Amino acid sequence: MKTAVIIPARYASSRLPGKPLVKIQGKPIIQWVYERSCEAKLPHRVIVATDDERILNAVRAFGGEGIMTRPGHKSGSDRIAEIVGKNPEIDIAVNVQGDEPLIRPESIDKAIECLMDDESADISTLIRKISSKEEIHNPNIVKAVISSDGKALYFSRAAIPYQRSDYTPEYYGHIGLYVYRREALLKITQLMQSELEKAECLEQLRALQNGFSIKTAMVDYNPIGIDTPEDVSEFEKLMKD
Repeated sequence: MKTAVIIPARYASSRLPGKPLVKIQGKPIIQWVYERSCEAKLPHRVIVATDDERILNAVRAFGGEGIMTRPGHKSGSDRIAEIVGKNPEIDIAVNVQGDEPLIRPESIDKAIECLMDDESADISTLIRKISSKEEIHNPNIVKAVISSDGKALYFSRAAIPYQRSDYTPEYYGHIGLYVYRREALLKITQLMQSELEKAECLEQLRALQNGFSIKTAMVDYNPIGIDTPEDVSEFEKLMKD
């Protein structure tokens, strides 16, 4: 099966305009993400999907593959679906966020293997254990509730499961990397936003509410996302250290 990592990249960003092209140690963020994705063993292809000529030119300048997509896509999944729809040889599409320069190549492979090993799953994604109250109650950290066989039951910005007794449940934080079977991606992106998706602003809830199966794979780290100038400074400091 042919697997492609597709990195959606927009120039517009309310908190950090031109984010994919912000340079850290001489390389734009999108190059960091692209090169890390290329280190994964299972993908046959790595593509940056963008609607901006500046990003496309930057990707081609460092030797990467970039493809222009239509403007106006509401989500990264929609942008990826456009690429997949025009490339029938892509059987599995991996959505790697364009603002996570330290994504681990082995985690990409783990998520791909997770989907390929379970024929009943339509999508796979990553989760991590969380224990601090700050993370559990932080609405910016999405929590996942999973079944005994690792399937996602629900995702929420709320602290779920709710702890009503003395028993302390396991809490899992969601990492926004998705692996889609071709057919599932094309079907999901044609569906209307679901009520749960609208309420929580989480597009994976559209898949769950419409009966698609999401398998989860556990990792032991929290990737750094870059959304603000402060995040850039933190990443630069981490690189120096």
